[in-house]
Amino acid sequence: MASRVASRYVKSLLDLAVNQGSLDKVHTDMQLLSNTIEGSRDLELMLKSPLIRHDKKNSILAAIFKSKVTALTMAFIDILTKKNREPLLPEIAKEFHNAFNVYKGIGKASVTTTVPMDAKTRADFEAIVRKLSNRKEVELEEKVDKDLIGGFVLNVEDKQIDASIRNNLKKLKLKFSENPYIKDF
Repeated sequence: MASRVASRYVKSLLDLAVNQGSLDKVHTDMQLLSNTIEGSRDLELMLKSPLIRHDKKNSILAAIFKSKVTALTMAFIDILTKKNREPLLPEIAKEFHNAFNVYKGIGKASVTTTVPMDAKTRADFEAIVRKLSNRKEVELEEKVDKDLIGGFVLNVEDKQIDASIRNNLKKLKLKFSENPYIKDF
């Protein structure tokens, strides 16, 4: 859950991007920001550091992103640094993606399997998610968990389908523990 301040910035940026007709470009910019900050611990620490002046942070961010993002995104970064809110940039960038999905009506789901999925399996799961969520577009997050033994766990909105062997073994163990034919002395 995003902080209240970050949510306000996300809403403002989303509204502005929609009004300027550059929502998809700003979304791409926010994903670039999020991935870059997530991939660089030094950049993340620099944004949070109270020792580095805000104008220095702004010049560093401009040097990194100016040629890669839209003018709207750079103006947004500039406003954040002038208001001393640059530590929120990673959170804002991530939350913008969620707000973009809500605005576009893109469903979100996650599937956990024991092995990475191939293209056909991924397409099959996307079709299932579209049907369960009544959405035309879906974003499927894939996870691999060898402890499932086999099968899958699919989470779509507030629904979960657990068709894993691990879950079936737990159910079987519970059923055997309730055996009425064995008397405890």
